[in-house]
Amino acid sequence: MPVSRERFSIKVYDPGDAQATIDIFLRAIREIASRDYNPAQIAAWAKIDDTQVWGQYRASRPTWLAMDGPTPIGFTDLKADGCLDMMFVDPDYQGRGVASLLLATVEQAARKQGLSRIFTEASLTARPFFERNGFLVVTTQQVQKRGQTFINFLMEKSLR
Repeated sequence: MPVSRERFSIKVYDPGDAQATIDIFLRAIREIASRDYNPAQIAAWAKIDDTQVWGQYRASRPTWLAMDGPTPIGFTDLKADGCLDMMFVDPDYQGRGVASLLLATVEQAARKQGLSRIFTEASLTARPFFERNGFLVVTTQQVQKRGQTFINFLMEKSLR
């Protein structure tokens, strides 16, 4: 059963959606996460080395797109171990329930798979959203990406 909020809907990722997810990813980092990370960190994070590898990665696990009619406006995924690896929303749709719709989709899929919890490595930017939605910080982490150090948070949510 499709989940919807306002006029938004969810669709399952297909290989033709790779560029849309890349565009959302890059814009969200450059326009939203840039409030919490410095320019060198944003330059290191907002980079796609190989679009074909990106597409294969997206197709390798359940991935969903939030749609406004025919327009992709966000995406998320769920690894088999319960890791919500990526969730990004187009900057023009921030604060309109898109991330909540994507999270509800992930939680529904995780429950169907019999998972007792989901977890994520949330950015400084995403942490408040996940906390508002029942995730708890397990630990604060320092991760390296392209020579830059980032603070993020291992967070989890019980589905029981």
